[in-house]
Amino acid sequence: MRYTWSNSITYILTVAGATIGFGATWRFPYLVGQNGGGAYVLTFIVAMIVIGIPMILVENAIGRRAHINSLDAFSPAAQSKNFSKLWKVLGWMGLIGCFGILAYYMVLGGWVLTYVANILMGNLDLSNPISKEVTETFYANNIENNPLMIGVYTLVFVALNWLVLSRGLSDGIEKAMRFLMPLLICCLIGIVIRNLTLPGAQEGIAYYLTPDFSKITPSLFIAVLGQVFFALSLGFGVMITLSSYLDKNENLIKTAVSTGVINTIIAVLAGFMIFPSLFSFGLQPDSGPRLVFEVLPIVFSNMYFGGAIAVGFFALLIIAAFTTSITLYEVLITTLQEKMHLSRKVSVSYVLIALFIAGNIPCIMAYGPWRDVVILGRNIFDAFDYVSGNIFFVLTALGCSLFVGWVLGKDAIEEVSNGTKAKGLVKIWFWYVKFIIPIIIIVIFISGI
Repeated sequence: MRYTWSNSITYILTVAGATIGFGATWRFPYLVGQNGGGAYVLTFIVAMIVIGIPMILVENAIGRRAHINSLDAFSPAAQSKNFSKLWKVLGWMGLIGCFGILAYYMVLGGWVLTYVANILMGNLDLSNPISKEVTETFYANNIENNPLMIGVYTLVFVALNWLVLSRGLSDGIEKAMRFLMPLLICCLIGIVIRNLTLPGAQEGIAYYLTPDFSKITPSLFIAVLGQVFFALSLGFGVMITLSSYLDKNENLIKTAVSTGVINTIIAVLAGFMIFPSLFSFGLQPDSGPRLVFEVLPIVFSNMYFGGAIAVGFFALLIIAAFTTSITLYEVLITTLQEKMHLSRKVSVSYVLIALFIAGNIPCIMAYGPWRDVVILGRNIFDAFDYVSGNIFFVLTALGCSLFVGWVLGKDAIEEVSNGTKAKGLVKIWFWYVKFIIPIIIIVIFISGI
């Protein structure tokens, strides 16, 4: 008999962990800084309601109905329905996209661990105010031009994932999430409270929460929709895999709404963790992806106990990344385990080793000996990000909405209706998924390309 989650709270915590990673704590804040502050935040909240929650429900319906890995979930046998076997291409695309995300995602984890270790060892001294030249030099020497160090810390991050994943869902993932998610939220709230009490923090809060409506354009909305997909791990098979372990009586609407709300709250809190402190010390919020690595250390160096606060901040990032990486890995592990009938530990080892060799090492080398290798005009690291994030996850999500609307049809309505009395709401969701969401996703895809 296939394993099911011990209770709905554990499932919601696990799904929240899957969605609260670098997307919420690293990507969301720098995109807010690049796209007008409050305008981006408001649009993000709207986009979460318009497409995020409905798409979570799409993948939940596919996964729980199939009760199998994300590849076979698109097979006629799993869905007890007669349709073309070509739909299984969606499962393969999700696996490829998941591989691509993990290829560079684990290396980002190595970057964060590098900062934690160097701050603790005093190599990045934040006990006194430092300049941007110091942080830029540190980033260049320790991230861009030190592949050996990054490789070691990435391997440490991979090993931590192996320790949890090898213990299975009940003893590994469930226990980890029950401990890590409350810890993450406590760390986040603690840093937010500290930053809100800084002198001049009000200016940062105003920038962050006051929308400039002139900046809310179609292109901004499209960019935000892309972030919603990334933040919720949609199109990678994560939701399909996690929901495949759900009990048939679980209220899917409740879990989808809970997931969207928790992710939004955490992402918004992450902004409060960053913008008040930036404005308090007169720093610009539009530094892009390097905001966390080159700008925030300057902020910490101007605070009392700056080193300790910085370690807490980067520890929070690594916890968020960890709760996401173990669920991304689970997509590939579950598929290998069920397709090849391997033991749990063997499947975990095969997936993590293969990914480290074929994905993590190339991304590490992209900032070393392979820095001149260019794919689609990008280095290897950025190419993995672009192809998986702008192509595979969007096309897979589009396929999932079409699969639910045009293949599963009434069966999807029945699946989502289990455990809820909101039959009318389910029908509205179904027609929305069938006709409206595919158009929105196509627009996102064309814009991304």
